[in-house]
Amino acid sequence: MAHALPISPLARPLPELGVIRGVRLGAAAAGIRYKGRTDLVLAEFAAGTTVAGVFTKSKCPGAPVDWCRAVLPHGQAGALVVNAGNANVFTGKAGRDTCQATAEAAAKLAGCPLDAVYLASTGVIGEILPHERLTAALPALHSSLTEDGWEAAARGIMTTDTFPKAAIRTATLNGATVTIQGIAKGSGMVAPDMATMLSFVATDAALPAPALQALLAAEVKTTFNCITVDSDTSTSDMVLLFATGAANNGPVAAETDALTDPTLGAFRAALHAVLHELALLVIRDGEGATKLMSIQVSGAVSDLSAWRVAMAIGNSPLVKTAIAGEDANWGRIVMAVGKCGEPADRDTLSVSIGGVCIARNGTVVPGYDETPVVAHMKGQEIDIAVDLGQGAGAAQAWSCDLTHGYIDINGSYRS
Repeated sequence: MAHALPISPLARPLPELGVIRGVRLGAAAAGIRYKGRTDLVLAEFAAGTTVAGVFTKSKCPGAPVDWCRAVLPHGQAGALVVNAGNANVFTGKAGRDTCQATAEAAAKLAGCPLDAVYLASTGVIGEILPHERLTAALPALHSSLTEDGWEAAARGIMTTDTFPKAAIRTATLNGATVTIQGIAKGSGMVAPDMATMLSFVATDAALPAPALQALLAAEVKTTFNCITVDSDTSTSDMVLLFATGAANNGPVAAETDALTDPTLGAFRAALHAVLHELALLVIRDGEGATKLMSIQVSGAVSDLSAWRVAMAIGNSPLVKTAIAGEDANWGRIVMAVGKCGEPADRDTLSVSIGGVCIARNGTVVPGYDETPVVAHMKGQEIDIAVDLGQGAGAAQAWSCDLTHGYIDINGSYRS
């Protein structure tokens, strides 16, 4: 149970959260799986809110992922319903029926079209999600929604998370100050194939859905798609980005190229910062984690190749257990580079830990002193850098160590 786990030693406190004009939200206890905690979140969006989404690449997605993919082309959002404790995955027609009934109830309460309702579920796979528990709890929850329900929402979507996750930034867009604020949940079954978890971000900026989609897809690549806890991609992951338009910034043309339009530069940077902070909070709450790993790869034949090498290092059980044991065993890093199938050469490879170059050009650096590296390994944040000496490709990824706590949590996840 989420509330029984000790808080991660890498936890960060919630930032001081603001409101996003045009968003009201809250959480309730619907008794889906957990006792004595909230497990149902509802958000309502002002008329005219646009939406973007990125979803898991799993070939066995949950019914809510299918629902969201189907309605996303309409580009409008009126409501979001999220539950924790049951993922509504591998539930066949019953799962689709639950989505339909939940969406119909939310659309009626929010006064929006059915195709403007977004659904997300997280928790156990393969158990029927009784929609009566959701639909019965929604009316009272709807009447309690407030602009400042963000912390309640962040707590309501937790499963094995040990602390709630949120981030906030502001930016200038066409003469107006806009705010971007988001929440996330994720702790295990986290590997990048979008989205590695659930995350819901909202802004009061006025942006057309195509621009919003282009920005979200681009910034997810270097944030949520660069984190891994355990190499396992969830069936239920998504990141949704809602733009209410309440800031009344100068209009952004629907046909604009969002990735090259200079007026969107500050907004894009702020969006990146929110997604990056949320992604790292997920890694900080990796199941059983005691150390955060930052992995920089340079000198690859391409950025994609560098990313694959970085993820191979971050996913290696041998690297992760060495980090957990504070063992400066750099040979494990060489092993991970060599096995991943990307262009690499032992005789051009260099490896650094904590800023100390250990090996270069196929051999240990002459006079290498392990003392500062051993000291670095005792810290909570471990920096690994690899230069392949093959080209100009570069990437950064984040992971965590692998401890017995991971086994303890996942060996009894359903009980």
